[in-house]
Parts: sequence; structure tokens; C-alpha cells
Amino acid sequence: MGISQYLKEIGRGKQGARPLDRAQAADLFGQILDGAVSDLEIGAFCIAMRVKGETPEEMCGFIDATQARLQHARAASGRPVVVLPSYNGARRLPVLTPLLAGLLARRGLPVVIHGTSTESSRIFVRDVLHAIDVQPSETAPVVQDGQVVFMPTELLCPGLKRLLDARRVIGLRNSAHSVVKLMNPVAGPAVIVSSYTHPEYAVSMAAVFEMLGATALLLRGTEGEVVADARRLPQMDGFVRGQRVLLQEGKRGTITDLPGLPKEIDPETTAAYIRDVLAQRKQIPDSLAQQVEHILHLAHA
Repeated sequence: MGISQYLKEIGRGKQGARPLDRAQAADLFGQILDGAVSDLEIGAFCIAMRVKGETPEEMCGFIDATQARLQHARAASGRPVVVLPSYNGARRLPVLTPLLAGLLARRGLPVVIHGTSTESSRIFVRDVLHAIDVQPSETAPVVQDGQVVFMPTELLCPGLKRLLDARRVIGLRNSAHSVVKLMNPVAGPAVIVSSYTHPEYAVSMAAVFEMLGATALLLRGTEGEVVADARRLPQMDGFVRGQRVLLQEGKRGTITDLPGLPKEIDPETTAAYIRDVLAQRKQIPDSLAQQVEHILHLAHA
């Protein structure tokens, strides 16, 4: 056992590094998730992959290893569960991932949000969910139609949480930050909603969804969250069992007049806004309304 043979391949720099095949990547990542390697080796892995970048085949291997170690949720009815990863939080805009979840649940879909805080200076989904009385699951849940549940990453996979927390020491994101946006924590059919922050990630994430045969929606989200930006309508790409389809053309320009959208990002203000929208006291931002319809389409595909 050990990952030194893999580090020799991936740690040769941007030009000299060689990619791993899917089985090798799964073995490497599995050893890391199991805590079978030293902190020094984890640091070497994080930096090597940061410099080299993951290939879609490597990312599929990392996801294979993760899926084998996850505590999975499941739907009570067998309907597809909408999966909303939330790991970026709010820096300038409210975290509206719980609003997206609530809008989907209101249409009868079971919804799983999973996530954890990855920095100290942002507002994260757990804070907002607490303010609207959605508490974290303590065991793998059975999700009812029309219900929103929150699975903290430490429940899903403690090893994955440890790898995410390495960012606080190293100061850089690592492969785990991509894995959590692509994996399926549901035992059964699911619609994975995922987002990217830079255009190059749109290409690589799409390739992974295609290789995995996933049903998913991919868009440029709000500060890394999977919610369509309330200020603009982004392009939305769908995947139905790995087959890609354009769901929504993006529109240029930024909307400056957004009635009701709070300027503050604290959990209590965000929670109050979410309650108002769900109670129809305030209007749903158009981009979110369209995102909900596209997710419903994928769930019924």
C-alpha cells in the first residue's frame, strides 16, 4: 500500500506529469479517504493535482472511490432526488441554495443539500438552513417527496471532510472540492445540480457527467453556489443519463433592479427573504424560476 508510486506520476510538474487511469485514481483517492496515508503525502497530492489538473478519467476514479465510501440518502417514493452541493457560501450575495431547494420541494420533489464550510470569512448554507429550521441529518435519511434535508459532509464521508479541511492549512483548493460538486450521495436516481466558476471547469465537468452517465444540470452559479444568479440568466446545460442537451441559452447583461433581494448576506436576513418568496410575498427571481423548471424537466426525463 501507499501512494508514492502515484505521486511520482502526477508530481512531475505541469509538463512532465502523467495522468492516472481510472482504476489507479480510485485506488489513490480511496487510500486518502481511508486515512491510510500521512499528512505529508496528502499535502503532496493536493499540490501535485493543483499544478497538473485532473483529467476527466482521474476525476471519475476519484468519484468511484468516494461513492464506495458514502453514506447514501434514498427517496421514500423512488422518485429522482435533486442533489444540491453547497460548499462556497456567500461573500457578496445571499446564499439562496435553500431557496432553490424550497422551490423544488414545493413542486413535490425530494431534495438533498450537502455541504460544509470551507473558509472562515463567508456565510455558509448550514447557517441559513438553521435560520429556517432545517437541521442537519444525523443518519443517512430517507427523503420524502416535498422534503428538504441537509447532509453535512462529515456524515457523508469523514475522509472527504478531512480532505476538504486541508484547504485551511494549505491555502488552496484540491480535488475534493471538485468531487463534491459531481458526486451522487443518493442510492437511486438523482438530478445533480452543479456549478462552475471558470469556463475551463465547464468543459471538464461536462466530460465527467458524460463519462458517468449522470443526469445533471450544469451552470455558472452564484459565487460558486449552484443557484442561478438573480442578476442575470446564465446558460444551463442538462445531461440525461450522460447525454448532453442545452436547456437554456444565457443572456448578456446584468439586472440592477431586483425588488426585494436583500443587500445584507447574514443568515437571518437571507432566511427572512427565503420565507417571503416561498410564501409568495415576494417575487421569485426570473433566473431561479427558470432553473426550477429545467430541473423539473430533468427529473421527469
